Amino acid sequence: MKEKIFQDLKEAMRAQDVARRTTLRMVVAAIKNLEIETSSELEDGDVLQIIQKQVKSRRESIEEFRKGNREDLIAKEQTEIDILKEYLPEEANAEDIRSAAAEIITSINASGPQDIGKVMPKLIEQFQGRADGRTINGIVRELLDK
Repeated sequence: MKEKIFQDLKEAMRAQDVARRTTLRMVVAAIKNLEIETSSELEDGDVLQIIQKQVKSRRESIEEFRKGNREDLIAKEQTEIDILKEYLPEEANAEDIRSAAAEIITSINASGPQDIGKVMPKLIEQFQGRADGRTINGIVRELLDK
């Protein structure tokens, strides 16, 4: 995955695709910083986490830009999210998450909100890269509050 990002960055530079080039440079910088920090090569899962953090950061920026009525910046951030999503696996829909959560809740006999900590790690592992923690948490809370 890391090699694909480096190749795509080179292609964006050749094609003079400014948005793609800028976005991929930020991802490459984050990858290199984490490699330096950990003193090891990153696996695909680590790269996925970096990309997910980048997407989450941009979504948060969009929320703030909406409050400030900055449509120009919202469009820029959305373009970057679209570029980053090309490297992420397809997102899981709410029904998939809900059914997996129900299975886990049943298998561990979770009975209420106090068991969220037992359910969440298993679901996050199962949907890593395909759903964000906030969505998963909302569904688990909904199921356990019944």
